[in-house]
This record gives sequence, structure tokens and C-alpha cells, in this order.
Amino acid sequence: MDGKFQEMKIIAGNSNIQLAKEIADMLGIPLTDSTVGAFSDGEISVNVNETVRGSDVFVIQSTSYPVNRNLMELLIIIDAMKRASAGRINAVIPYYGYGRQDRKAKSRDPITAKLVADLITVAGADRVITMDLHATQIQGFFDMPVDHMLGLPIIAEYYRSLNMEDMVVVSPDAGSVPRSRKLAELLEAPLAIIDKRRPKANVSEVMNIIGDIKDKNCILADDMIDTAGTICNGANALAKMGAKNVYAACTHAVLSGPAVERIEQSAIKELVALNTIDIPKEKCLDKYKILSAGPIFANAIERVHNGESLSSLFD
Repeated sequence: MDGKFQEMKIIAGNSNIQLAKEIADMLGIPLTDSTVGAFSDGEISVNVNETVRGSDVFVIQSTSYPVNRNLMELLIIIDAMKRASAGRINAVIPYYGYGRQDRKAKSRDPITAKLVADLITVAGADRVITMDLHATQIQGFFDMPVDHMLGLPIIAEYYRSLNMEDMVVVSPDAGSVPRSRKLAELLEAPLAIIDKRRPKANVSEVMNIIGDIKDKNCILADDMIDTAGTICNGANALAKMGAKNVYAACTHAVLSGPAVERIEQSAIKELVALNTIDIPKEKCLDKYKILSAGPIFANAIERVHNGESLSSLFD
């Protein structure tokens, strides 16, 4: 430790307690004794039952479903830590909700990614640690350090362990090409691209496939899967055009609306996701493979606390 802060404290919101416990176990410290509940009218209450004065506090909370409640929990916990004289407040947000609205795509659109960044700043956070933002420029919406972790190395390590032949990484749309290209480089595999159009929000149509996917083991890669329309349409198109097997991989399994049913009925053989979002048991299918982001976050937290570089985590 650099001497500026006292001991490390890990506080968990309700969005992903299992991941928080996993991170705390890896760091060899218990979760801070706290309760995040609600009053009878739904207002969120936070009670921290031990001192945090001068401590380096890490608040672990994804802003996943229910998004607004989990976001308010995060903001209120940060405010509580600020008023309790914590030495430094680090918001660890494995999944950053509201990140899809990062620009004005049409007139009168909000930019919610910036709004949420402002809320976290005003609440009193000193640093943000997150993973696979929907758009990397969201880092610039914060006037504080942002450590942007990457989930692709975890996914790539898993696929390397399968020793599959004839692999090809497929980008489900043009916006995912940089991410898919990086995964292809990690796997030393070729890249294909699905050309699609989106007539309206959460609706996509496959127009063409660029690249050789016939008789190949195709891996569709995206940062998140929400309603699963894009990934399932892409998988079905790949299967129709002669792919041997179709796999899908994402960092954040949002899985809202008809996602579970679509994935179950699609050509996807296996869906790989990280545990940045806690997936309820009723949404877990046999074709799911959940990988842990805990080691990366634990390593990042330890390095931040000790004032060490995080650059080696991106190698």
C-alpha cells in the first residue's frame, strides 16, 4: 500500500453478491458488514455496521436488471461512504448499464451513458473499475480515473482449451468488428462479418455474410446479449449457409424479453458468458457456459489498492 489509505474494504450491493463474495475470497478479506434494503415505500436504505473512515473502499455493483434500483443502490452506497469519511471510494461496476445510449443517434435523444457517469461522480466516487463498456469512449465521460477491464482474454482462453479445428470468429454486425478482430487474433483464427440492418430498436435482419464460414466452427462474439435477436439471427444464418457448429460468446448476458426462448430455439450450440451479471436460475439453459470475471477484478482491485500498474492485465 502507498500509505495514503488504510485497509481495504469490499462492500456489495444486491446486484451480484456471488461475484462480490468471490472477489473478496480471492483477496482474502471478508465482505464489509452491511445491509442494503428498502423502506416500505420502496426507498433504498443502506446500513454499514463497521467503520470505513480512512479506508480504501471498493463498492461492487452491476447496474443490471432491475437497472434503476441497482443504479440507485450504487449511488446511495457511494454517498454513504463519502459521508462516513472513507479515504477513497472505488465504484466497481462489472456491467455498466445505460451504456448503449452514448451519443445522439437522432434528434432529441438523451445521452444516458454520460448522465450516469455524472451521477456516479456527484455521488462521490473517486475511481471506476468496469469491464467491456458498450463504447470505449464512455471512459471519457468521467472526470476521474477509469480502469476498463477486458473480458476477451477469459473467453479466448476457454476456446483455446477446447482445441477446436477450423475455427472462425464472426462479428454479428459492423459495430462489433474491433472486438471480434481482437478475439480472432487471440485465437489465431480468421474473421468473418455479418452485414445486418436494424429497422428499429432490438430488431435486426441479416443481409449478407462476408468471409468463409462453410464447414467451420463459428464463434459469434459480442459485448452483450440483450434480447438475443442479433446473435440468434446471425447464428441461424450461419447454420443455413453451411457452418459446422455455431457458438456464441459475450461478456454481459443481459437476457431480457424473449432472449432465453430465442437462444433455446436457435442454432447456437453453446453460449459462453461472464458472470458480470447474475443470471437467475430460471434463465440458465443447458447450453450456457458461465466463466468467472472474478480473478480479473480481484487482481485489478489489489493493484489499485497497492498503487501498482494494471497494464499487465491487458496482455
